[in-house]
Amino acid sequence: MFSDQYKSHFQRNFLLAYPVMLSQLGQVSVGVADSLMVGKLGAVPLAAASLANVIFYAIMVFGLGVSLAVTPLVAAADGEQDSNKIGGIFSNGLLVNIVLGTLLALSTVVCTPILNHLDQPPDVVVMAIPYLRIITMALIPYMIFQSFRQFAEGMGNTRQAMYITLTGNAINILLNYLLIYGKFGFPEMGLNGAGWATLIARSVMAILMGLYIYHARKFKIYRSAFVLSNISGQVIRRILNVGIPAGLQYVFEVSAFGFAAIMMGWLGTRTLAAHQIAINLASISYMMATGIASAATIRVGNRLGGRDLPNLRLAGYTCFIMVAIFMGGAALVFLLLKNILPTLYIADPEVIEITSQLLIVAAFFQISDGVQVVGMGSLRGIEDVRIPTAIAVTAYWIVGLPVGYFLSFPLEMGATGIWYGLLLGLTLAAVLLFLRFRRLTTNMLTAAKV
Repeated sequence: MFSDQYKSHFQRNFLLAYPVMLSQLGQVSVGVADSLMVGKLGAVPLAAASLANVIFYAIMVFGLGVSLAVTPLVAAADGEQDSNKIGGIFSNGLLVNIVLGTLLALSTVVCTPILNHLDQPPDVVVMAIPYLRIITMALIPYMIFQSFRQFAEGMGNTRQAMYITLTGNAINILLNYLLIYGKFGFPEMGLNGAGWATLIARSVMAILMGLYIYHARKFKIYRSAFVLSNISGQVIRRILNVGIPAGLQYVFEVSAFGFAAIMMGWLGTRTLAAHQIAINLASISYMMATGIASAATIRVGNRLGGRDLPNLRLAGYTCFIMVAIFMGGAALVFLLLKNILPTLYIADPEVIEITSQLLIVAAFFQISDGVQVVGMGSLRGIEDVRIPTAIAVTAYWIVGLPVGYFLSFPLEMGATGIWYGLLLGLTLAAVLLFLRFRRLTTNMLTAAKV
């Protein structure tokens, strides 16, 4: 079915992708566990978690996008076999991420009262504000963890982050059980308990990943990168030139889903709770697809550094094929289990009915969602981030959300109307990002032959 060239790339991409996919699956499992456990408290706490996460994830993914700049830059330097450049990117990336994580956390805590002005149910807002303040502080250890993780992944080492992520997730789920319900003598904290569990687990992950990078034999030559004398304004600017647009890409996508949640809140608490469940389920497949996107970034960036343009393109194309196959399988799962999956979260019949309708739409946007995230990853590998950012704005905010609003309110299609708008936005982004990668790589190959 595929040529030997493609088979070789499938194998290399898979070996890089599967640890990241398992890490992301573990990360999503924490969100699933949060929703399952909080859902047992009722629709209001679940809706409060959804509202708080609208703000939190919009902020977090910007930090995530900036931290991801380390990976293609390290991968390209590794392709050049330049250890000094690798160390410089790592130390400056660590500084950027620590400062950014602190600024994001503090500014979000200060701005939490904005939730009072989003026309949401008052009882939901009351529960959402303290929870948001707690989980926001987890941004600082999260960004530190990301610094170490993206450095290791840029060097092609994806397994250790997987092990540490899964360990942190296990701690998070255990603490959820103890702190939400007050088991074994721990205080019963409800929704806030889930927030403290997240903060503690993220801190443990940052410490473990830092210790691994510092003590692992393969990274010994980069210990000098921990010294502040390696800080370079030029390297910081290069990281930010890639990282800020990449962060904005994620912000525009995630905030589109976040604003969709706000519109869901206009339709009522149960509709918002249903949206939270459906998004939670869709995030499982999406986050695993980001593992394939990470493999695309690493492989494309490494081949760019090695000036191996034919294999650069093949590495990207095989990631597109891989994600289409994987997300196609996820779509079938959503269609076949649309009436069963919501019952794992909540017993409310109305919430279950709305969620099952949303999962049908989610099934249709699975492949588009996978292709667009791999498109961003592949383009990030060749340090093309500005045009993809414009594509994200157009697809989600100029097309997707306005169409969703029009279908939901003027045409009275309700919750599914909002999600049809998201489907349109994701599909447009997927098509444009794939065409962008094909065009740029064609131009690069043509220029190399001249």
